[in-house]
Amino acid sequence: MFTNVVGQAVAKSVLRNMVYSDRIPHALLILGKEGFGGLALAEAFIQYMLCEDRSEYDACGKCRSCSKTTKMVHPDVHYSYPVFGQHVATDFVADWRREVLNNPYFTVQHWLSVISKGENKQGNINKDECLSIIKKLSLKSFEAPLKILLMWLPEYLGKEGNRLLKLIEEPPENTVFVLVAENQEAILSTILSRCQLVKLPPVSEKDIRDALVSGFSLPEKEADTIALLAEGNFAESVNLSQYTENDNNALFIDWMRKCYNGNGVDMVMTSEKIAAGSREDQKFFLRYGLHFMRELAMMQAGIPNERIKLQATALESAQRMSRIINLGKIDPISELFNKAIAGIERNGNVKMIFTDTSISLNKIMRRTNP
Repeated sequence: MFTNVVGQAVAKSVLRNMVYSDRIPHALLILGKEGFGGLALAEAFIQYMLCEDRSEYDACGKCRSCSKTTKMVHPDVHYSYPVFGQHVATDFVADWRREVLNNPYFTVQHWLSVISKGENKQGNINKDECLSIIKKLSLKSFEAPLKILLMWLPEYLGKEGNRLLKLIEEPPENTVFVLVAENQEAILSTILSRCQLVKLPPVSEKDIRDALVSGFSLPEKEADTIALLAEGNFAESVNLSQYTENDNNALFIDWMRKCYNGNGVDMVMTSEKIAAGSREDQKFFLRYGLHFMRELAMMQAGIPNERIKLQATALESAQRMSRIINLGKIDPISELFNKAIAGIERNGNVKMIFTDTSISLNKIMRRTNP
């Protein structure tokens, strides 16, 4: 339901008004980057369209239609999504329901890993899937006034999307396409031109923070930190909530201390320890470092401690580190961290990246002048 979608108040209002004013477009494209909530919002929109007792603000959640859409078994709601090889969506419908019901903010990488049993195969929406869609939507609806196709990530259609152009432009009566996309540049322009567009902004820090506090029982200050690091991506914030700030702070301070001391063996060993985690762990570690540097800069600029978004242990660490790292050193250190993140994203050698960053940190921190 709309109440379960994190943030996106403007988009929710737009979608509700479409239904309430009886101006539902025959093809709607919800466009927002990974983690902004496009799939969750599409599910809520579909439930709202089909609800038999909707209010001005949301579906009732209790009627016969809501009961089926909530479980993703409504006979007039069809789903299409990237699969691999010559498979079609219905080959993985049980996996699809389980993943969406568990967490509608999952990534396409996660999805393809689930259905390929960890092999991370290349995803596509192929010719057979397009023919299956055409066949499904040519049939009469079973019980609802509308037939709905929800397509997640039409970017994966490629040129096969041309097979659906006529259907999207002139769909059968009472048929609605709801497309959920993350990359506008990868969608056929001929499909884009046939859809009404609803763009999603990043989820606000406040909405992420509130969701983490209420849904994951995180302390407010930790939720503040994660909301800042997530940069509008709620899926990322959920991943980050699995880590504790104190754990990251301890490792970060230990690394910075060894970089300052400049013992080559210690720096290499700590770099290897950090590199032992997953690439997401490594990026989060560096992003935590960026957050720490931002808060350290605020502290040195005279911002009161109660407004510094660090937990008690990290705040003490920042106060001690301020004796070594002044404002003039924070910018080059932050540039180092951003450079390391970019290297990890490009699949660089992580041990080399952290070793090189450690050596550069030593030079910056030991520098006499800012």
